[in-house]
Formats: sequence, structure tokens, C-alpha cells
Amino acid sequence: MIDSHRQAFIEEAEELLLELESTLLELEESPTDTELIAKTFRALHTIKGSSAMFGYDDITMFTHDIENVYDFIRKGELKITKDIIDSTLAAKDQIHKMLHPESEENKVDENITRQILEAFRNIVNNQKAINAADDVQTTFSTKTETKTAELVIKEYLISVKPAQAIFVSGTNPLMLLNELTEFGESIVLANFDQIPPLERIDAEKCYTSWEILLKTSKSVDDIKDVFIFVDDQCELKITEIDPEGKLRKEEDFQDFKKLVADIAKTKYPDIKMLLVEFESSLSQIVFNQATQFENKKNKDAGEGHHDSDLNSSIRVNAEKLDELVNLVGELVTIQARLNQIALGNQDQNIISVAEEVERITWSLRDSALNIRMLPIGTTFSKFKRLVRDLSKELGKEVELTTDGAETELDKTVIEKLNDPLIHIIRNSIDHGVESPSERENKGKTRTGNVHLSATQSGGNVLIKIQDDGAGMDKDVIKEKALKMGLINENGELSDSEIYSLIFTAGFSTAKKVTNVSGRGVGMDVVRRAIESLRGSIEVSSKKGLGTTITLKLPLTLAIIDGLLVNISDEFFVLPLSSVEECIELSSDDIEKAHGRHIVNIRGEIVPYVNLRERFNITGERLSIEQVVVANIKGMRVGFVVDKVIGQHQTVLKTLGKVYKNVEGVSGATILGDGTVALILDIIRLAEKEEVEERSSN
Repeated sequence: MIDSHRQAFIEEAEELLLELESTLLELEESPTDTELIAKTFRALHTIKGSSAMFGYDDITMFTHDIENVYDFIRKGELKITKDIIDSTLAAKDQIHKMLHPESEENKVDENITRQILEAFRNIVNNQKAINAADDVQTTFSTKTETKTAELVIKEYLISVKPAQAIFVSGTNPLMLLNELTEFGESIVLANFDQIPPLERIDAEKCYTSWEILLKTSKSVDDIKDVFIFVDDQCELKITEIDPEGKLRKEEDFQDFKKLVADIAKTKYPDIKMLLVEFESSLSQIVFNQATQFENKKNKDAGEGHHDSDLNSSIRVNAEKLDELVNLVGELVTIQARLNQIALGNQDQNIISVAEEVERITWSLRDSALNIRMLPIGTTFSKFKRLVRDLSKELGKEVELTTDGAETELDKTVIEKLNDPLIHIIRNSIDHGVESPSERENKGKTRTGNVHLSATQSGGNVLIKIQDDGAGMDKDVIKEKALKMGLINENGELSDSEIYSLIFTAGFSTAKKVTNVSGRGVGMDVVRRAIESLRGSIEVSSKKGLGTTITLKLPLTLAIIDGLLVNISDEFFVLPLSSVEECIELSSDDIEKAHGRHIVNIRGEIVPYVNLRERFNITGERLSIEQVVVANIKGMRVGFVVDKVIGQHQTVLKTLGKVYKNVEGVSGATILGDGTVALILDIIRLAEKEEVEERSSN
């Protein structure tokens, strides 16, 4: 079993790999962007340093060589090329596999590892040849060239003060100090002044700070890079000293080292004063302005850290969040029961308490759900790599653009949304976007576009996948549907209904089967996945201009606002976000419709589903019933019930396996008195009614 610290490292490494992939794709578009180059280098450096601390030596060694290449790029000695990006993306995938050696699907192929490293060596050798031809000096120069180059040696006084909570993240400061001392000759002093009495020591806290005198050819940035992945957990001060090189002589440095060691036997040496005294016999020491690289949360550099500053954000196990939401759900149910008891007793004191509990419960519910909300941009960014690789495989030029990445969704929805979006994007590129030559013949740009956007609309999020490709041919879709027996030849279908046929299992208009699509598998899976999230999917298309697929998804799957209704002794809940209005349905209205399930609402003919008939509920039908009118895929559809009770906080409970395939029901909830109410899948109910109405005609 993986210990908690190693698990935390794996999670952080996965985040770094995602960030690395995103940065590389940006870097491919802007190969001279120094900020992106530095970001790539830092990600590789962080992965290398932290993997060594947790025993992933294979990752450390593998990443080290790649990091060196980006160090050369960062210094302007190599240029970003497509081959470098390709090799680094392959390396990113390989590191991901190395993080999970226990997984069979992530089994590391050593041949691939060697091929990646060989690719980097070839890149370096090729670049070296180009640079030599252009007479550009690089750090890949021969030993003879290195000898002629004069290395600038500098001395730095470095103060390292870790936060007391640094051990919690699994960081060992000694590993960082060891890496630092590899830069050159050094003197390291540990300061133990902050260690409390033995009875008050917390073994999980770091009380030690360090001072290091370092003689090296490295720069200040190189020193900062050692501490780059603990920059928010460590106060670091770097001061360049002795610009005239008075300590550069080996014998002078060793003499000073001995002086410090002798004094350290009795007390903690004051390095600055010792340097002044030691140098005074040689020459006056000059101190340059200190460079400080401190905890970004710490505003007072001289006052040290407070643990609270470091805990502004924490990583929480997803299971704990799920348990919190479950408990809040139970609280919502109990609160509804308390309200019912209070109203039944008409005791003002109990009613007052019930109202206060309701207020607190609603606030707690909102807070618990907000904790689970994540920006959808984290999912969007993953698809840039998919589009890049797929375009290359299909010989197309496609650009992915995004909008609304800050829009938030429940983490459960985001997790289950990944596969459907992959299917849709793959189809957009394969079926939608034309080849570069074909696009040019049509007067389009060679590069096609797939645009992902997200916007919040009430209690839902709308996600659109748009492409500027060939669009869909309605006649081809109808012809295929006729051959499959999905529609009648004389049937009248709207454009929306024709396009929705692509979600039928086994349906495909592809002329040939590829590795990407054409087997009739995928879009039916997409539809089922979206509907399992209580969402809907719509398609619009214009031949020659492109296709737009819109997903409508609820913000959360845990707790929703519902409209509680009843029929006879049965209770049902409709999602309130879809409800537009409620009207009465009299016997006269039914007679005027001549047996058809339609009602005239202010001059508009609206179809309805009679839920009593749909669920075979016995009992006498009321003379005046209620119609709940909902908006489904842009159309108004009614649902006939006996009585509308009102708004209800609905805690979703999944149905057992026996009821898994019951159409028209998506879950259940428990009312305040313990009664079970079924949550209606109004989209499926409306579609089933429409199909039956069409077949009867």
C-alpha cells in the first residue's frame, strides 16, 4: 500500500505532467517564448527533484537528461523544434507510466525509454552540427573549446529557512542542500536556535535553518531552481559576495573554512562578521544588494513563517468530499422532516428553530457543493494533445480553441464528461474537418478549427463543440436511417430529429473504417453517458459550414432543487431548472383535443405526457388536473399530475439494479415523512411519448 506522502507526490506529479503537456503545446505555437521555456524547465526540474526524494530513481535519471536539453534551450544554445516537442511529449507519457509501475496498462517499455533518450541525443547532435556551421558557440562544445572559455567563479552567502510544516509535504531539506553543494566548494552551517525544549518538540516540524557559503560558476537563477518546488514552503535569501574574488584562491577558501569550523565548536559563527574580519587582512569585502526569494505568503521577510500562511489551500481526498456531501444530503432530509413536524404542531418556538435550521442547512449545502466544484478548463486543456496527435495521424491541420474555461462543474460530472467529449472531438476531426487541400479548394483556410466553449445557464452548464468542417448531409443521414429501418419513408422529420439519428447504436455514415471512427460505435455511447448525468445533447449543422453539438448538464448530481408533485398516493420530483410554469387541465380541454395529448396555452399548442397513464397509476382521475410545463431541448412539453405541492430540496439516491432499466425514472429521494418520491427523467419521458405519437399516426 502506498503511504500518504508518496501518494501526495504522485498526485502532484500528475498535475505537473498535465501542466507540462499544456505548456509544450503552447510552446509549439510560440517557440521563442522565454517564459514558456522557463516553465517547461521548471516542471522537469521539479519532477526530477521530487521523484528522487520518494525513491523514483528511474524517473530522476530519465528526466535529468531531458532537463539538461531544456537548460541549453533556456540559455539560447538550442532552439525549440517540432522534434523536440514530439520527444518531450513522448517523455511526458513515459514518466506517467513510471509513476504507476504496478499498473499493467502503464507497463514501462525500456526500449521506448531508450528510444526517447536517443531522440534527444540526436536532436542535440544535429543542433550541434548546425551551430558549428553557423559558428554559434554552444555548451555542447568540445573539451578544447571549454578550456578556452573562462568560467566566472562567484561566492554566494545563502540563507535557507524552511517552514516548520515542510515535512508534511514529504520534503526533506537535506536533499535540497545536497543538490546545492554539488554546485561547488561550500561551507554549510546548521542553526538550531529555534529548537524548543525536548518536551515541546513536534517530530513532524522542522526547527532548523541553514547558512551556506558557496563558491560556484552557477548563477543566482540556478540556485533558485534547486528550491523551485518548495518556493511556498521556504524562505530563501541569496547574497553575492566578494566580487573581486578575494576568496577565489583555493588556499584562502580552505583557511576560512577551517576558521568557521573552529569557532563552530563553541558557538554559532556570524558568517558576515567573520568574512569581514577574515577579508580585512586581504582587502575590504564588498557586499552587493541581496536577492531575496521568499515565501510568497510571507509579507514580512524578517519575521519568519506562520503555519497558517502555508495552509491557505489543502489537498483533500475525494472520498472525504463525497462523504461530506452524503452527510449534508441526510441533513437536508432531516431538515425537511423537522419543517413538516413544526408546521403540523403549529408551535411558534419549533417553527422558529426549524426556520433557523433550514437557513443553516441551505448554507452548508451550498458550501459543500462549492467545495466539489472545479473549473472545466482542466478538462479542456487535456484535449489540445488529443487534437494535435489526431490531426497528425489523419494528415489534417486542426487548431483547438476554447472559451469559458473558468466555468465550474461538480467534479463527478467533469470526471464522467471526459470520455464523451473525446468521442465528439474525434468525430469532429475525422468526419467534420476536411483535409488541407480540400479546404483550400472550398476557399477555406488550410487549418480547420474545433472550438470548445462552456457557459453557465441557470442550474445548468452548456458545453458546445463546434467545427468549421464539411457539416452533415441530411439526405445521407436519412438514407442510412431508412436502410436501417429507423424511420418510415413518408415520415416528416425536423432537422433536429434527423441529426439526432447519429446517436443510434450502430449508425455511421463513414465511407471507410479508420483507427478513429467508422464502426458505428461511439455516438450512442456519448448519448447514454450524457443522459446518465441527467443531461441532454443537441446537434445543429450546416452543410459546408460545420457542425455544433451542445451538451446541457446539471451543475451537480448530488442535490438539486425540484418541484414536488403527486398522483393519487404517489410522489414525483421534476428538476426545477427545466420547469417554466404550471397550468390547469380541465375535462373540457381534454375533449377539445379529441383524444390527443395536447393543450392550448395562450394560443400555443403544447404536447403533454399523462404521468398517470404512463406509470399505470390506479385511482379516480380528477376533474381538474395540473400540467407542469418544462423546456426540453428548446421545446415546451407538459406533464400532467394531480397536484403540484411545491419546491423541494432533492437529495438524489440511485435506484437498485432491479430498477436500472426503468424508463422515465432517473433516481429517487426521501421526503420528510420518510415517503419515497421518484425523480423523473423528463427528457426520456418526452421522447418516448413523441415516438409513440408518431407511430400511432
